[in-house]
Amino acid sequence: MIEHFRQQAYCNLWSNYRLLTACARLSEQAFHAKRSSFFPSIHATLNHILIVDAYYIDALEGGTLGQQAFDDELPHAAIATLWPAQEALDRRLIAICENFGEDLGASSLDADVMLERADRQQLEPAHRVLAHLFVHQTHHRGQVHAMLSETDVAPPQLDEFFMLDEAPLRQEEFAALGISEAQIWAGPR
Repeated sequence: MIEHFRQQAYCNLWSNYRLLTACARLSEQAFHAKRSSFFPSIHATLNHILIVDAYYIDALEGGTLGQQAFDDELPHAAIATLWPAQEALDRRLIAICENFGEDLGASSLDADVMLERADRQQLEPAHRVLAHLFVHQTHHRGQVHAMLSETDVAPPQLDEFFMLDEAPLRQEEFAALGISEAQIWAGPR
């Protein structure tokens, strides 16, 4: 499972790179435009992904951010500041998954992670927090992907990560991110 989560963390970085590259081509008006989805705009949905990532990543690191993560539901008005903040979180998540077994708050997939909720403290095993986080990210990226289809910016392909044969399709983006196929797939094939 550690290898799977590590690979998912890299997929998350790459998927966000592709999605945010597309979103960066939107006009400010299109970025903020009201759309049909759980959150009313691309802007709001991307900010939601960011703050929820911050909440769970901090908890996985043993931090104390807790409910403060939700104090500002729209911390970034523009893609120019949201994108680097999201990439920084994505790289923290990779570090967590790369370092399971070392002292990073949750030292094993079974270690309890404290989630500070508004009305209680919730203990969950790290593997369940990670699984939830990856599903949450995928769910909301899909919503942004659908909202992009209502704009003049084509939604990017987000499912060319795991297949061996599709490596050439992600080569330029991996280079831009400073990652490699060998780095990601270092474990069992």
